[in-house]
Amino acid sequence: MQLTRLLVPSFMQMLKGFSNWLDKAAAHEKDADALMTLRLAPDMFPLDAQVRFACFQALEPTYRLRGMTAPDDVIAIRKEGLISNDQAGSFADAKACIASTIASLANLADNALDGGIDKPIALDLPNGIVFDMTGEQYARDWCLPQFYFHVTTAYAILRHQGVVLGKPDYVEHMSAYMRHA
Repeated sequence: MQLTRLLVPSFMQMLKGFSNWLDKAAAHEKDADALMTLRLAPDMFPLDAQVRFACFQALEPTYRLRGMTAPDDVIAIRKEGLISNDQAGSFADAKACIASTIASLANLADNALDGGIDKPIALDLPNGIVFDMTGEQYARDWCLPQFYFHVTTAYAILRHQGVVLGKPDYVEHMSAYMRHA
């Protein structure tokens, strides 16, 4: 398995779609910044946090799988998500976060993450739980599910608010493979 070829295109194509969903949402809602405070349930994080957490989940493994600590600006993305219950960022900030994440992913070498496949990963969670995995397990069992959770939650928030999104919006990257029979 080549981790770079698995993770980077998956993250990039969904983040590009996510950015497009936000554009549709802004066209639907006059106050785009108000969208950032919306959530599915009272105990869930708002849309702003979903953007930030998806971006963090796309960036953090690009450091961890190379044996590096995520830099302060990447950690700041997660922190901004955590405070979004009280202080949601703006629509423009969300779009910029996604664009910056896509740019960072695009700058990775074609095999940048591949050396981390057998690397031991200790994932320390704030609640005191530690998960011990290999890089492959981390990519498959943590990175991808966490990333897609936040992207899908954002999609559901927007749909719940009446933004006209459908399956073609969620998998717009599939048009590259389309042919007519």
